[in-house]
Amino acid sequence: MKLVSIVVPCYNEEDVLPMFYEEIQKVMAQMQEEHPELAFELLFINDGSRDKTLAILREMSLADERVRYISFSRNFGKEAGMYAGLKGSKGDYVVVMDADLQHPPAFLPKMYNFVKDGEYDCATTRRVSREGESKIRSAFARLFYRIMNKISQTEIVDGAQDFRFMTRQMVDSILSMQEYNRFSKGIFSWVGFRTRYIEYENVERPAGTSSWSFWGLFRYSLEGIFAFSTAPLAFSAIIGALICVIALLLLIFFVIKACIVPDPDLRFLAALCLMSLFSGLQLFCIGILGQYLSRTYLEVKHRPIYLMQENEVMYRERCAEEKV
Repeated sequence: MKLVSIVVPCYNEEDVLPMFYEEIQKVMAQMQEEHPELAFELLFINDGSRDKTLAILREMSLADERVRYISFSRNFGKEAGMYAGLKGSKGDYVVVMDADLQHPPAFLPKMYNFVKDGEYDCATTRRVSREGESKIRSAFARLFYRIMNKISQTEIVDGAQDFRFMTRQMVDSILSMQEYNRFSKGIFSWVGFRTRYIEYENVERPAGTSSWSFWGLFRYSLEGIFAFSTAPLAFSAIIGALICVIALLLLIFFVIKACIVPDPDLRFLAALCLMSLFSGLQLFCIGILGQYLSRTYLEVKHRPIYLMQENEVMYRERCAEEKV
């Protein structure tokens, strides 16, 4: 038997969880009929949800022994959720997917066919359209991928999703990267392995709303840039040199002009201009250094990536004690 662990990070997904569970049950039954050697486990990660997500997961774990869950003590973010799921998974193969059905469960049989013979270590999806998203959000997403692939040695495919069907070897390689500031899209690419991309059209959520705001995605994109590229540090040095050249040329211009047409105000403006340029340059470079330093500061603290408050074993034991 080969076990497939399906890892599902959840944050306020009470509206869509029953629909997801119904769909994934159908897909698992279909795959077991076609491949009798497969067994499944569902590992849900409750990332500090404030709705009834945890209550639904408790009920599902009591009704279905294949369902496991880890509930965080607070919201640690999707990256922590994926890491906890990969770490807690037991399968020979591991799937990471969202509960909102924007990662269609119907793709799993096709993904397994790519991985099972050893030709690929990972099968993943890539969106070829962004229908349903705002034009501004789509434009910024495409811009991020262009910038990231130019300044980083790690290639990140435009539209690539976290929806992945991976071998245990690849999962173990990902878990060996225990950094606190995680950017999984970059980590998936950095570890390498043979990956097959499956293109598909964007799928909208059937219920609920996304927890990702534009500002949240913007901060996440900055995390990716600072995690997988040192180009901003070089960029600040280049900008510094350029500003120095501009300031020197302006200084020469103002000196020559002051000699030709003496004007006390002109000297004051020249000094003010130079001070503004240098002050802005210093603040800009300090800001870039601060971003890298803050991430180093968090790494050296060695704080845990997440804290578990409850899992299905603890809940079942509590229920058994209450019955006694």
